[in-house]
Amino acid sequence: MRSLRRFNPGPGLADFWEYFTRPQPYRWLIVAASCIPIALIIAWATSEEVVGPLERPNITYITTLDSDRSDEEILASNIENQERQDEIRAQLEEIEARKRELYRALGRASGMDVDAMEEQAEADRAREEAEAQAYREEVLNNRVVPGAADAAVRGSD
Repeated sequence: MRSLRRFNPGPGLADFWEYFTRPQPYRWLIVAASCIPIALIIAWATSEEVVGPLERPNITYITTLDSDRSDEEILASNIENQERQDEIRAQLEEIEARKRELYRALGRASGMDVDAMEEQAEADRAREEAEAQAYREEVLNNRVVPGAADAAVRGSD
């Protein structure tokens, strides 16, 4: 009973009602201004619409290729694409070689030992490639998909 006396809201409500019933010049304006945000929040919360489950999309698979292509046509287009990829790779390698040559010339002009730096970079590349090859072999030896080792040896783009 003691806690009920400590937390009794009655005296607080009585004080509020006494203060509220006193004549104030802007009482109703303040009450209206105080109620507007709450009314807006309630209106916003109750106006929410719930949309039912969406329709399943109609999936159209690759339409640029003829669905009646023979295996020979598919193989020919794959070979053509691979040749294009090889040409692009060769062009990129030429660009990279040209960049390396320019950096070598810049290093020599700056007085750096370009040959030692190149040997170090080559050793780093060889080490990274050996680590990558060891990782690939480890993954392929513990493979789940049959034939994955053969695909990895052939390479894929």
